[in-house]
Amino acid sequence: MIGDEAAGVRDALAHVEREREQVLAKRRAVERFERRVRKLAAQSARPPEGTARATACGTASMPAATRRDAAGGGRRRVRELFAETIRAHSVADGDESEPLSVTIREEFGPEVSAALDSDTGGRFTPAVKEAVVSAAVDRKRGLDGMRRALDGEERSLRAALAVLDECEDWLVRADETPLSGLGFDALRRRHEALADRREACDRLVRERQRRLGGATHHTAAVEVDHRLLAAYLYEDRATDYPVLAAATRVDGVCADCQRAVRDHLVRRV
Repeated sequence: MIGDEAAGVRDALAHVEREREQVLAKRRAVERFERRVRKLAAQSARPPEGTARATACGTASMPAATRRDAAGGGRRRVRELFAETIRAHSVADGDESEPLSVTIREEFGPEVSAALDSDTGGRFTPAVKEAVVSAAVDRKRGLDGMRRALDGEERSLRAALAVLDECEDWLVRADETPLSGLGFDALRRRHEALADRREACDRLVRERQRRLGGATHHTAAVEVDHRLLAAYLYEDRATDYPVLAAATRVDGVCADCQRAVRDHLVRRV
């Protein structure tokens, strides 16, 4: 009796759809972050000349800590914007224990993280602003590549399901008529039909292996290796290769059915 051999593929498809929604949500968050950072005013690398003259004349003495706070205000605001927009989509399960600087480094790299570090005491200069904006643009490009790879994976899974469901539906219908109730010609046709389903499974395996051996190319900078993508997507599932596993099981059922049909054919010769 045939079961739901493609259940793992259906589970994988649902997981891919959820992952894509998360990628899209994160992409929107990065877009909001970038847009808001672009609106921030960058600071000169030096204090305004008027402030320096006033301080030199003793008319506007400013404590060192206050000057550092003023200088770091722009960087602090960028960190706040990151926390408000991207962080929730970056930290697994909303884990608040991960330091913000670590999350920024994971998303934008060590250089941007260091430039925004609250302990560096630097100013939010045009160069720092440009580095942050550039990192956000690169992150969006990477997320776009991931989304396209997930779109391709979804199409591959749906195509596989169409083949597997057709095989399973045929097997269920065929199982309604016992082999003892079929004549020689009907048995021969059933054997040929089973061979067709096995060929469909074999073709599905070849196509899936070809896909896993390739990569999604969209630009020179964005490339997603399909085998690594599958390992990432299905690492918590029963198998890293749900399509291959399901196709192998369905082919095995068809092979068992073929042997039973051949036994009946031999007895009727």
